[in-house]
Amino acid sequence: MELISLGKTGLKVTKIGLGLAALGRPGYITLNRNQDLGNSRDVKSMQKATFKVLDSAWMHGIRYFDVARSYGLSEKFLAEWLEHKNIKADELVVGSKWGYVYNANWEVSADKHEIKYHTLENYKRQKEESFGILRDYLKLYQIHSATLESGVLEDPEIINALAQLKSEGVKIGLSLSGPNQSKTLIRALEVKIDNVLLFDTVQATWNILETSVGHALSQAKSEGLGVIIKEALANGRLFHINELSKDKSAVVSNAISQLNTTADAFAMACALQEPFSDVVLSGAATVKQLESNIKVERLSKLIEIPVFAEEPVKYWKKRSELPWN
Repeated sequence: MELISLGKTGLKVTKIGLGLAALGRPGYITLNRNQDLGNSRDVKSMQKATFKVLDSAWMHGIRYFDVARSYGLSEKFLAEWLEHKNIKADELVVGSKWGYVYNANWEVSADKHEIKYHTLENYKRQKEESFGILRDYLKLYQIHSATLESGVLEDPEIINALAQLKSEGVKIGLSLSGPNQSKTLIRALEVKIDNVLLFDTVQATWNILETSVGHALSQAKSEGLGVIIKEALANGRLFHINELSKDKSAVVSNAISQLNTTADAFAMACALQEPFSDVVLSGAATVKQLESNIKVERLSKLIEIPVFAEEPVKYWKKRSELPWN
């Protein structure tokens, strides 16, 4: 895959990245996850599955990898794989995130899998943990699911701590979540240190069911931020299209038939062709899923994006109701 610049960060990445949210822990909110992983959810089995997907991603040329403190053992698995493969820090870009604490104790049936703590104390602790595991591989450190409600963008101690990390050469980003992604991003673009934007990148949910953040992402792109798209498949809803309403399922079915592709590659293509998009993350849990996702590379023609996005509040309510499995 061709290397491109991630905004004005100077980091070289590929248009397709691999996110380890579904690989670093036994439970996640992807539809029909049991079909992907079966009952092999112990640490050793999950590490083996992760290594297989990482091997495939590397072989196909993917050079951006996304992890987080709350993604179970994702940072540890990635670091062990990098060491096992003897991959050097300048051969790829790794982004991680702080702000959520993994709370499931490796139990799929846990009542609460992750808890948000946008506090200075948690930032300091998780930063030491992340850099202790990933060391020089970690080039981008992001606030995990920043929202206006959490107050993280208004906390001067956290802003100063992030500015200090940026002065040490680490790029600073934020990921977004919820129906107010746009408002949060617009506020983030106002955060400056010595009249320079604090944030170098933004990671947001954009897919053909949730397009509301598009205008704000275009503004961020115009101001030099690198833009990373997550959940392009809407947590599996755009892979298992029978879960969609009959009319939406018919539209996607018709599109993939005309393009001779798969539903997931179509959804990835819609995100990739957006002018604001630098990287689109695959959240594949298996090699088969990853190889299906990256079929997007074969689609050379411009994709006509369906106009059937849901209202943001409705979309995020649906997402919140998806079961951890």
